[in-house]
Amino acid sequence: MLTTIANRLIQFPLKKRQPHANKAQNTAAVLVILHGEDSDPKIVLTQRAFHLKSHAGEVAFPGGMWDNGDENLLQTALREANEEIGLNPSSVIPVATLPSASPKRKEVSVTPFVAIGSGDLELAADASETAAIFNAPLKIFMDLDQYKYFEFNAEVENGGGVIRLPYLTYNDYKIWGFTLKVITDLLNSTLDAGIELKYPQHASTMKEK
Repeated sequence: MLTTIANRLIQFPLKKRQPHANKAQNTAAVLVILHGEDSDPKIVLTQRAFHLKSHAGEVAFPGGMWDNGDENLLQTALREANEEIGLNPSSVIPVATLPSASPKRKEVSVTPFVAIGSGDLELAADASETAAIFNAPLKIFMDLDQYKYFEFNAEVENGGGVIRLPYLTYNDYKIWGFTLKVITDLLNSTLDAGIELKYPQHASTMKEK
């Protein structure tokens, strides 16, 4: 499974791109770390610290905002992963650059980089940024019965109204939004997973199904 993913990531060649000069301060990069047994690979995810002003307590990839000292966005992702979860850059092999996208904060462009971990990854959460680190088996994302939908009131600056989004729960961690979409798009592209989720639609009530 992991070998197949790595081989098919050739369609997303590794590009050490830089942010546009006039948008650098609104540019971020994250690391999608795959590791473990070939037949049962895992993906490294974090839960953001609960005291953060942005996306507090949400599940995310390690990564963060561009710094002027970074040579490129891949270095941004590796530097931030080192700061947040203690990742030694030499313990992973970057293999692909996925399409950039904007999460809830539409003004921020995020570029995901896929990296393959070698051996046991020794990770430690920086409490100032990260509440927890966990490894989610890719197999759970392949199980279509795992997906549910939740609804929430969108902020006025994002159009208002009620938004309905898919999510998946693993060990009490709720995986949704940008993080879930990157993972499912990756699996659809490399394993023909057939994960068809609905994004988003307005509704009139707030509830989980």
